[in-house]
Amino acid sequence: MTRQVLTRINYSNIYHLVDDPEVIFFSAGMMIDADGSPHAYCPRGTLTSLDDLANAGHPGNWWGIATDNGKSTGQPIIQSHIDPAPGFFVSTTALEDTTKKSADPARYVDSEKVPFIVLPSKPGLGMKLSDLGLVFNPTIGKSSVCIYADIGPANQIGEGSIALANSLGINPSARSGGQAHGVVYVLFARSSIGWPKPNDDMNTAAQKAFQAWGGMNTLTSAMSEIDWSHF
Repeated sequence: MTRQVLTRINYSNIYHLVDDPEVIFFSAGMMIDADGSPHAYCPRGTLTSLDDLANAGHPGNWWGIATDNGKSTGQPIIQSHIDPAPGFFVSTTALEDTTKKSADPARYVDSEKVPFIVLPSKPGLGMKLSDLGLVFNPTIGKSSVCIYADIGPANQIGEGSIALANSLGINPSARSGGQAHGVVYVLFARSSIGWPKPNDDMNTAAQKAFQAWGGMNTLTSAMSEIDWSHF
């Protein structure tokens, strides 16, 4: 078994096995992405949101919330009394349920409910939105399925949803949580089963892909510098 560096992002080497380039794996920290949650952002001075509005953009250049013209220059859409979080903005993710309207919070992947990861806009890592993976927190022996649901800044790796952080025993606060290092990500190209899907269905598909790759035996050998004793 020989691993090869695909690329390096910040302090993380992104690896694949020489004989299986469609599975990538790496160790990084985990920042928390609240995007997609109906409670992610709100107008300043009104309610308490999960994340600071600055992380969704600013007037004339919104990138994390839905707008009335569908462009970054539009006016933010505020949820009505029939939506999950009246008074909050509609927070978006790159992965969408296109059967729903752009102003519907349910169009986007809810960070509070779905364990998802964020990958950088550059460099490309061979993954497509809705591909699946598994994430491990070796320090406490916890793991979780994940889906690739959002795109982050170039050359920034290691970001996950509130639900993913909760599953891994990581502080899930988008304002003050996360983990600095030691989180292991294993991602499977061409593993999508579509979206939306129940978390249990995603977990079954990701575990099947993981076992086909070799499961924990392959992972612990490929990332032998990690202490896997809790697994």
